Amino acid sequence: MKTSLKIALGVLGAVGVLLLALITYFFTATAGVKLDPEKLTLTQNCIKIFDGKGEELETAARENILLSDLPAHVPNAFVAVEDKRFYSHSGLDLKRIAKAAMKNLASLSFREGASTISQQLIKNTHLSGEKTLSRKLKEFRLTRALEKRYTKEEILELYLNSIYFGHSAFGVENAAKFYFGRSASTLSPAEGAMLAALVKSPNRYSPFRDAEKCFSRRNFVLSLMEEQGYLTHEEAETAKQTPLPASPCVSKKSAYLDLVFDELAELLPDAEGNLKVYTYLDGGLQSALEETDTGTDVCLLVRDNPTGGIKAFHSTCGRIARLPASTIKPIGVYAPAIEENLISPATPVLDEKTDFGGYSPSDHGGKYGGYMSVRYALAHSVNVPAVKILNSLGVEKAAGYLEKLGMPVPEEDRTLALALGGMSKGYPLGALADGYACLANGGVYSPASAIKQVEDGAGKTLYRHDPAPKRVFSADTATLVNDMLRTAVKEGTAKKLCGLPYEISAKTGTGGGAKGNSDAYTIAYTSADTIAAWMGNADGSPIEAMGGGMPANLVLGVCNRLYKEAPPAPLARSEEAVTAAIDREEYENNHRLLLADPLAPDTLSLRELFRSCALPEGKSERFSHPTIQMPQISVVNGSVKIVLCQAEYYDYEVKRQCGDNVSTLYKGKYRRELYDNSVCGGENYVYSVTPYFRGVAGETVTLPSVHIEAKGEIPDDWWE
Repeated sequence: MKTSLKIALGVLGAVGVLLLALITYFFTATAGVKLDPEKLTLTQNCIKIFDGKGEELETAARENILLSDLPAHVPNAFVAVEDKRFYSHSGLDLKRIAKAAMKNLASLSFREGASTISQQLIKNTHLSGEKTLSRKLKEFRLTRALEKRYTKEEILELYLNSIYFGHSAFGVENAAKFYFGRSASTLSPAEGAMLAALVKSPNRYSPFRDAEKCFSRRNFVLSLMEEQGYLTHEEAETAKQTPLPASPCVSKKSAYLDLVFDELAELLPDAEGNLKVYTYLDGGLQSALEETDTGTDVCLLVRDNPTGGIKAFHSTCGRIARLPASTIKPIGVYAPAIEENLISPATPVLDEKTDFGGYSPSDHGGKYGGYMSVRYALAHSVNVPAVKILNSLGVEKAAGYLEKLGMPVPEEDRTLALALGGMSKGYPLGALADGYACLANGGVYSPASAIKQVEDGAGKTLYRHDPAPKRVFSADTATLVNDMLRTAVKEGTAKKLCGLPYEISAKTGTGGGAKGNSDAYTIAYTSADTIAAWMGNADGSPIEAMGGGMPANLVLGVCNRLYKEAPPAPLARSEEAVTAAIDREEYENNHRLLLADPLAPDTLSLRELFRSCALPEGKSERFSHPTIQMPQISVVNGSVKIVLCQAEYYDYEVKRQCGDNVSTLYKGKYRRELYDNSVCGGENYVYSVTPYFRGVAGETVTLPSVHIEAKGEIPDDWWE
């Protein structure tokens, strides 16, 4: 007995010491923690937005509503799903805490939560979102203080006015206006349940992000409301049939802020409490973009190429996906084909009506241009060459490159029509801008972001933008495409930008159908920025007389503002991109790429950019080793006529042999026809022609022997 008593006393002592230690830790960890009524009723900043200079730009604030102004089913929905014993506990639900603790111990994790509505209110208004024992103890102490000072109705009202519902909507009143377009005082059971469904993770359960997940959780809330007696079975079933909202009912004043809050939801879907969001916004540029008036829907985006930061974004129709039209050509066809060493800017392509197994694309106006260089085809956005190149490259390989650029191609869109932007859904403008920025950055891709950094209320960094660059194209491929798109500015479809006094590359695109054009693009870039513009109607309806020139004017205005003080530096040029001379005559007459002879005159060479690893294999020797075709020779009225080949850049020496006698008939510059009037009848003559270039003798050509008939001589072939 004495031994048992000693053991019992020892255990009690240990428990007492442990309990004393826990109590001491509790009061130490929560020392100085006090309930602040002002924080509970604060209607000012919950999320602060800062521009690229660090100046405060915008806030998302709560708009309060009285609990008495809400229909009973609205607060009941929150109680049903978040804290069903709200009215019976004193702030801490001990049953729920014990149950959650057991589950967490079983799973060796902290996945299961047990926060009551009172605890959530304290966490949202007084504490950070960190998951530590110290913070939890502070939450317990403040929750008990809250329950002693406020009634359940007051706590519930404060809670409903403090919750974050996603999309920058704080409080049930703001949320009701954003999701349903009216005050929370008019919400139906289905609408109230949907808002309650969002509390667990507003960004994950948003109907505009995952409607199926939102629908399922809303109906789960309605089932709980029925189970707890807040709705009848009929009311719950009717509410479950109610469709979700399809789009926001409140348009925020700036498309850039829409972009920021959408990014925030993707980056930190479970972020809670006060946040500071630092962006890349250029306020002056944004204001200028927002003043754009085109009479159509418009989307404009400017991103900084080195940092990947979005400086400005203006859209009258959100971030809708549109068919990319010809803007897909540089990044989805030409750059991949150059990377695979299938083409160079000089490669000749035959532009003609072509049937690709039932797909027969047409050029603009139904006219075809014959042989043209890849550079010309891209700069002037000729369709058939683009499809031919994609056909040689392979659609799957092209889709692979687009995938690396953050532009996935669905299986049903993997056809040759992809070369012209023929797709089922297309891409948002930002995705296209990122693809072009890859070219500006020397073939290195990094997706853009409006958000630079996010901090919590205590100043702890929750997110910092890291572009995470990855190489998609080699630097020399990017150099070649950049140069071809400068040609598009100098003489092609983007020539409205040709007056800009600095290097800029650009591509236009126009899409539509039989009823007219519905999409018009211009995407341009310098070493510093990528500027993208789209015009059209959000519903896809055509707009009369719209082409790539209209958005080009928008890009021109943006460039004039961006570089008003100083021009951008030239785009980087890879050392692996080299200029080489090709034989002009071989190119123009035979449509072959042949390196020019080093001795060739400048007028007989074409200079073009190549990847150093993909120079033309053949080399002309027409000047270092002059050669000519066999000249024509005939006898006309007793004289010998020699017609030289078309090689007027050579000098010629023509010799005549009759028996053992050899003489020079002509020595000098090219002449098309030569006559030998000094021949004698009855003799055979053999002529030879030797080409020269700058004193270098080429290969001598011996012409067929000719016979000069004597008077009265019967020809050898008289009987034929």
